[in-house]
Amino acid sequence: MSEEIAPEGEVAKKKSSPMVLIGAVVVLTLIAAGGGWMIGGMVAPKPMTKEMADAIEAVKKAEAEKKAALAAGAPADAHGGDKKEEGLPKAFTEAHGILQLDPITTNLAYPTENWIRLELALAFKGEPDVKIAEAVQADVAAYLRTVSLQQIQGPRGFQYLRDDIQERVDLRSEGRITNVIFRTFVIQ
Repeated sequence: MSEEIAPEGEVAKKKSSPMVLIGAVVVLTLIAAGGGWMIGGMVAPKPMTKEMADAIEAVKKAEAEKKAALAAGAPADAHGGDKKEEGLPKAFTEAHGILQLDPITTNLAYPTENWIRLELALAFKGEPDVKIAEAVQADVAAYLRTVSLQQIQGPRGFQYLRDDIQERVDLRSEGRITNVIFRTFVIQ
């Protein structure tokens, strides 16, 4: 007499058992746990092998030897030999009418947490002028502080940046600088 009598024309609804609900939750939990385990196996780093550990130790040993050599006053490159001067001479020295500026490092206007490092060399008509080069460096540094990351993204943005810097150099030098050479360009 536990059956309920439904009014005429209606079918009596059966009460769902809590066991069915618990079973569904358990099955879904097992599926989620299995999927998580599988994704974790794909994403997790592989265990370090003996070869990897040996390579890391070799690099650390080479860095320690390099630091010891530098502390002793013997300049050495990565291969253990004497370091040679490469490329153009450093800041504001003359070489065939080309002056290499000191690296310009500043943050961008937006986003402010991004930094830009730019190394330029200036090709002069005739004798290089250090005063003009210093003024150009200050002007380029001030300009870079007004540039946003979106303005210089991609090849077209880089070309616009080169054109803007060339225009500023032309105005500042009054035609004494023929070319701006980009040595390095790094955004971090």
